[in-house]
Parts: sequence; structure tokens; C-alpha cells
Amino acid sequence: MQSDTHFRTGYVAIVGRPNVGKSTLLNSLIQQKISITSRKAQTTRYRIHGILTEQHSQIIFVDTPGFQVRYKNRMNTAMNKVVAQSMQEVDVILFVIEALRFDERDSLVLERLPRTVPVILVVNKIDRITDKNLLLPFLDEMSRQFDFVALSPVSAAGRLQLGGLVDAIRPYLPENPPLYHADDITDKNVRFIAAELIREKLFRLIGDEIPYSTSVIIDRFVETEKLITIYATILIDKPGQKAIIIGKKGEKMKLISSQARKEMELLFNKKVFLQVWVKVRSGWANDAHVLKQLGHE
Repeated sequence: MQSDTHFRTGYVAIVGRPNVGKSTLLNSLIQQKISITSRKAQTTRYRIHGILTEQHSQIIFVDTPGFQVRYKNRMNTAMNKVVAQSMQEVDVILFVIEALRFDERDSLVLERLPRTVPVILVVNKIDRITDKNLLLPFLDEMSRQFDFVALSPVSAAGRLQLGGLVDAIRPYLPENPPLYHADDITDKNVRFIAAELIREKLFRLIGDEIPYSTSVIIDRFVETEKLITIYATILIDKPGQKAIIIGKKGEKMKLISSQARKEMELLFNKKVFLQVWVKVRSGWANDAHVLKQLGHE
């Protein structure tokens, strides 16, 4: 680890409503996939740390769940608590919105931003703007909504202007030595990432047919020098959902497992044997024991 007395290290929360690109932003900033993404709202359920170490700074990004007002259950209460806690415990907040879009869902998050922490407005998806002349008036209007310390237009998916965002963050980090080794990219273990990759493929390949209340538990994870063996369970609420996930002659389940396994092998740099089952457990999103097993307090 470095010992430069002018080295800066700090925590940066990434907050915003569901589907503004928070997880894509995190993955692009650290140039590695650790947080799953899909078009399905509220894909991220956990507080995930992504670590970016440069010559004079270490930024620990905290990817939070999108603040949820639609679904009311024990799990979402816990997730909203994570967002609120994260905003109070960091050195900088990135408030992410979509370019040229700001609605009541964004306003709900904006109202909860603390006034004691520097907030940078990140305007994402600028690559989708057809008339670039609309961006400056939009930024001007947003600057009146809150006392942001900086406005940063980016494209997380296209990795555009991310260097400028990092430059805007760095001055607000405290002078501290790094907390992680230079080659660390996340605080999450491989079991967690494996479960998240399966859940991502599930949402991407099943889409709206599969409900929000679906999750993945790793039952067994054994790693040897050349092979990782993983046994996992997909939890669903209703028996009818099982057939949707498995698909005709098991084809959908094979595709989910195959795509997840390939991505695991790329990320873990090792061969993976993956076996996935589907189990019905009604009401698991309100089951405190199951939520604890999944990592929700």
C-alpha cells in the first residue's frame, strides 16, 4: 500500500431512482463488472463497494439500491434504509439522473439528500441526446434545484467523460492512506458475485414474466486450483413461476446457467461448474430468516 501523506481516500455513494444507470456507472468507473444490470427496475438490492485506486487517491464507490416507493415489503424497507444510511456515512454523494429527464421519482431522492455532504449531480446517458443544445438549459435548471458542488454530464455505458467526474470527486476526499490494496476492485466475495450474476441472467432472459420477488442463494461454493464448483437455488414465490424459469424441456434454465457460467469464468479467470435449481418459497421477501441469509439486515 502507498504511504503518500497527500494521498486521498474516501467513500462516494451513488444514489438515484431505479434504472438511471447507477450500477453501469460503478462498473464503468472501476472498469470491471461487479454490480449487475438489467432493464428491470430495482435490480441492485445490496450496498456494493467498487474500488478505484489511482496514483494519488483511492475512491470507494458505494452502489446503492434505487430508492423504492412502489413495492412495500420487509426487503424494500431494508433496502431504503441502506440508501439512507449510505448517504450519511460517505464523503461525497453522486446523485444520478437521466439526461433531460427529471420526474417525481427523482424529486423523492433529491428531497432526501443531506445538506452536510458534498453532492455532485451526475447527468447520465448524454449519448442518447439527439439535440445537444438542450443539455445546457437542462443543467442550468437542475443547478437551481439543489446546491450541487459540481455538475457532471456523462455516459456510463459509453464511458464518456468519466475522467472529469473522478476529477470532480477527488478534492472532496479526506487526506487518508488507502484502505484497500491497489489491485482490489470490490469488498464483495466471489459467492456474492456468483449469485448476482445468476440473478442478472434471470432478469435479462425472463424479463417481465418473472416477478421482482425472485432471488438466488448459493448453497455450495467449492474452489480448487483449476475449478470452481457452484450449486445455487433460485427462490420464487409461486409454483407457476417455476415453469417459466425452467422453460420448455429446460431450455430457459440451460441458457440462464450457461450465460452466468461463462461470465463467471471471465471474471474469476477459472473454469466453473454450475448447477442451478428452482425452489418455491412463498413470501420469502417478508421472511426475516431468508433475508438474513441473503444479506439483508
